[in-house]
Amino acid sequence: MLFFSIASAAVAPGIALLTYFYLKDKYDAEPLHMVIRVFLLGFLIVLPVMIIQRGLTIWLGEGLLVTAFGISAGVEEVLKWFVLFHMIYNHTEFDEPYDGILYAAAISLGFATVENVLYAFASHASIGTLIVRALLPVSGHAMFGVMMGYYLGRAKFSTGWQSRKFLMYSLLFPLFWHGVYDWILNNTTQYWIWFIVPLMAFLWYGGLGKIYRANHRSPFRLTPGAKGQD
Repeated sequence: MLFFSIASAAVAPGIALLTYFYLKDKYDAEPLHMVIRVFLLGFLIVLPVMIIQRGLTIWLGEGLLVTAFGISAGVEEVLKWFVLFHMIYNHTEFDEPYDGILYAAAISLGFATVENVLYAFASHASIGTLIVRALLPVSGHAMFGVMMGYYLGRAKFSTGWQSRKFLMYSLLFPLFWHGVYDWILNNTTQYWIWFIVPLMAFLWYGGLGKIYRANHRSPFRLTPGAKGQD
């Protein structure tokens, strides 16, 4: 029973947030099987991420900035971006800007869910600890995904230099803010909460704004019969 409780507490935040983002798709809902597939892709990249991070730690050492921005945030965000770009970006189902947010959030939450489960059993985490993790690491991965997906959506529906610029933003912005998040947790042992809570509030505020703007740019927004049309 304890095993089931811990496993459920570790998995529930990712499922709940994924459901939230799925329901935020106002005008042209994505096929559920596609969203689940991308969520499961997040599971699969955990192993290569761990292998690459271990290799880079041996090679580069454990410097504070290198660990936060390169080994941790860098590897995780680059692999998520790589998978999304090669498997989702040119997919026919990616047909409105918000789809970038949904798929990027899905792969990020898949990754965060496995990470949460591994943490729960490796450290014998309590339910209280997992609640804190739901509010911080899992939620953080979701916001980095929103950021990545928003700019992927902008790139998809732009041309020329604008498209290339947004593609670059889709990798650099989540990598930077993920690195800031990791640096705070790794280097402020006593007063970390005074930094991380404002950061999370800032990320959520920005994320909600990106969700609104992405939906507002949907080509289906003014289509008769579109889901959620005003």
